[in-house]
Amino acid sequence: MGKALLGLAGAAVALSVGAGSAVAQDKLKVGFVYVGPISDHGYSYQHDQGRLAVEKELGGKVTTTYVENVPEGADAERVIDQLAASGHKLIYTTSFGFMNPTLKVAQRYPDVKFEHATGYKRSANVATYSARFYEGRTVVGLISGKMTKSNVIGYIASYPIPEVVSGINAFTLALREVNPKAEVRVVWVNSWYDPPKEAEAAKALADQGADVIVQHTDSPAPVQLAQERGLWAVGQSSDMTRFGPKAHLTAIVDDWSPYYLDRTKEVLDGTWKAKDTWGGFKDKLLYLAPYNPAIPKDVVDLAEKARTDIMAGTRHSFTGPIKDQSGKEMIAAGKTATDEQILKMDWFVEGVVGKLPK
Repeated sequence: MGKALLGLAGAAVALSVGAGSAVAQDKLKVGFVYVGPISDHGYSYQHDQGRLAVEKELGGKVTTTYVENVPEGADAERVIDQLAASGHKLIYTTSFGFMNPTLKVAQRYPDVKFEHATGYKRSANVATYSARFYEGRTVVGLISGKMTKSNVIGYIASYPIPEVVSGINAFTLALREVNPKAEVRVVWVNSWYDPPKEAEAAKALADQGADVIVQHTDSPAPVQLAQERGLWAVGQSSDMTRFGPKAHLTAIVDDWSPYYLDRTKEVLDGTWKAKDTWGGFKDKLLYLAPYNPAIPKDVVDLAEKARTDIMAGTRHSFTGPIKDQSGKEMIAAGKTATDEQILKMDWFVEGVVGKLPK
């Protein structure tokens, strides 16, 4: 069974539990490090669903541990080190800000396999993995462009990193494809999970006339605010319908279970190698939550065509011509952004209101 490590102070104590068990020692110990609580109903919750899938299928061969609410920075390095020092031979670190701490700990424990989510730095014992979240942003951008009446979309963003910026851009490009008059107003909360801040951001955007609230943060607070105000909302990471049944259009749902099962099995059978995995709809690393019944059939058909075209490779979120806010052409007509361009995206497309923090 998995163990939760509650708080940094208690982590070292909790990790020592079961050290004398021969059965526990025979099993592969797998650790998971989360930036938020598993009760966030968003990003960390979905990663923990993947952990639970590993326990369910491989419980006879593995034992899992998780640490939640780990700040990005020095605290992360301490937690990751504690997991490695206590015999965990496979450790998943699941937030962008865990990248450098993971690399540092990995240098000290060359016999431990590390997997870092959403990062780009690898080594002999550090692999990276992420989902092409921007593919989902394209589909919900099309839906939002059709559902808005005010032509103002509110977008609650966490941090100005390429993953978030590319999502905003993919969303805006699709939005304006079907509704050239629509604009996207972004509020940065500088947190992945902060329900009060997210709620305040949603209120501010609603007060500015937004009738659709989109988020790249992890709590259901924006969906709840949209339900209260009679607005539309798009959930993040998990199906948030229950927090606003009338408001919730759909959500971009992360599904880490297949990846966690495959990579854990590779450690067990000795075939694991450090590599980068970046998958989308086709790879089943993400999918869309059920569409709100209030969405007209022609809009659902539009969304589904985009989703299936992305899977087939006949549609890409970043096919030119694409201009930035100043009107400068960033991607030429007929060209498609490379993975490297997407992973380094630090500019906004036309239609986004406000400047990107530097």
